[in-house]
Amino acid sequence: MLESVGMLEKGLRMVLKPGCRRYVVVPLLLNLVVYSLLLGWLFTQFGGWMDYWMAQVPAWLSWLEWLIWPLVVVSLLIVAFYTFNLFATLIAAPFYGFLAERLDEELTGRPINDPRSLTRQALDSLGRELKKLGYFLPRVAVLVVIGFIPVINVAAPFLWALFSAWSMAIQYLDYPMDLHRVSFTDMRGRLRTKWWQSLTFGGVVTLGLMIPLVNLLMMPAAVAAAVMMWNRHYCALLPHDAKPVQKSAR
Repeated sequence: MLESVGMLEKGLRMVLKPGCRRYVVVPLLLNLVVYSLLLGWLFTQFGGWMDYWMAQVPAWLSWLEWLIWPLVVVSLLIVAFYTFNLFATLIAAPFYGFLAERLDEELTGRPINDPRSLTRQALDSLGRELKKLGYFLPRVAVLVVIGFIPVINVAAPFLWALFSAWSMAIQYLDYPMDLHRVSFTDMRGRLRTKWWQSLTFGGVVTLGLMIPLVNLLMMPAAVAAAVMMWNRHYCALLPHDAKPVQKSAR
């Protein structure tokens, strides 16, 4: 965990340097608008959501309301965080793809040989985001359903927290992996191979992204930290579906 915190701190310094700022400022301004709109809507709806979910608690569990209430609050905050992060990421994806490329070249000293045009790269980045969205949504749906099931829904906040850490690891570590043409399936395999590094990185990013306004700078910092994580932990791994070479018998 300390490694992830250190990389995020270093990543924040990196993205604020000349040459990287343009990939940070534009999505930051766009996300400020989205953030303001969603935050205002959240404040107007939160009380009604709390009343609804507390009304779903069975009468025989009313003595546990002191425990269920904070769990419901945490669950709603996680859902709100996830919704905001979804919109913010879709807006920023093309910019963060270019940012990852710029930082990777700076860290390794090797330019990325990508024959695609800037427009093609931006469109491919959005396509990759939609692929991640297709991976996340069914799992989010399962967690929402669990939240409706009495007794079992007590575990929902913990499942949300674990899923948030995993999804943030996928979200940000995918930038350098996509840059190096690692397939989406292979990317998830590499994250599972280094599951502790993946979950601690994703957990720290999740906590940072839940802090209002700080989260807007946390996103590009997480991209920079992911590039560092890629070079330290993941780039040397074999493809997840690679098979060992069989030596011929003599």
